[in-house]
Amino acid sequence: MEKTDTKSFKNKLSKRIISTPGPAAKNTFFYIQETGCMKTDEAATTQRQNLDSFLIVAVVSGKGELTIGNDTFPLSKGECFFIDCRESHFYKSSSKDPWELLWVHFNGATSKQYYDYFLSQSKNVFRPPSFDRVVSAITEIINVNEFKNPNAEILTSKLIVDLLTLALTVNTADQQYDSALKQKLAAVHNYIDDHFSEDLSLEKLSSEFYISKFYLTREYKKIYGMTIFQHIITSRINYGKKLLRFSDKSVEEIAHLCGFNDQSYFARQFKKAENLTCFSYRKMWRD
Repeated sequence: MEKTDTKSFKNKLSKRIISTPGPAAKNTFFYIQETGCMKTDEAATTQRQNLDSFLIVAVVSGKGELTIGNDTFPLSKGECFFIDCRESHFYKSSSKDPWELLWVHFNGATSKQYYDYFLSQSKNVFRPPSFDRVVSAITEIINVNEFKNPNAEILTSKLIVDLLTLALTVNTADQQYDSALKQKLAAVHNYIDDHFSEDLSLEKLSSEFYISKFYLTREYKKIYGMTIFQHIITSRINYGKKLLRFSDKSVEEIAHLCGFNDQSYFARQFKKAENLTCFSYRKMWRD
C-alpha cells in the first residue's frame, strides 16, 4: 500500500527515476527500484507498508519527521534514515521549513541482513559524520541511472554498498557511551588480542578490569558486535590459521599454542569457522 503526495514532484528541482533490474542484477547485485531528489514548497507526506523494498533517505535541507511502527523521529538537515518498507511507515515534511530529500529504494543481495545488522547497532534515524559522502553516493546513483551508463547496474551496486557502509559505521558509540567506558572496553578488547592463548574467562576479565560480568558482557557486545567468547575463539582461530600455513607444527601443537587444551575442540571450532578441517585448510593454502 502506498499513499504519496505527488504535488511535491511538480517542483522543477524534483526528479524520480524508476528502474527494473536485469537478471544478473536481480540475482547477484544490490539494485535500485527507484531513486531521486525532491524539493518541496509545502508540507509533503508519504505513507506505505508491505512494500518489498529498503529505503535510505538523506535530508539535504529543511525539516520533517519519520514514524515507523510505534516510534516517531524528528528529522533535520544532515540526518538520514534507513528503513525496511515492509513495515508500516510514514514520513512528512515540515510545513514551516519544507525539506529537500535525496533517496534510494533498493533491494537484492543481502539487503535484509545489512538492515538487521544496522538496527542491532543503531536507530532508523542516524547522522553520519560524512553526510556529504551520502549525498555524493545517492547523486551518483541518480546520474549513472539517468544517463544510462553501460555499467549502471554494477556501479549502482557498488554505490549502494558504499551507502550501507556509511550507515553501518556511524559512530554510535560516541553517542551512547561515555569515554571512560569506551576506554575500558577498548582495554579489554586489546587485552584479549594480546592474551588469547592464555586461560581467559569472563571472571578473570571482569576481575582484571574491575567491571561486573553482566555489564561487561552486555556493553562489549553493543560496541564490538560480538561476545567476548567469540572474540577469544576468533583470535585463536586466526593464529591457528597462521601456524597451519607457515609452520610444520602438528595440529595438536597448534591447538595448544592457540590456547585450546583439547585438540578435538580446536578442530571442531576450526571446522565451524572455516567449513574445512585443519588438514584441508593447510593443504589448500600450501598446494
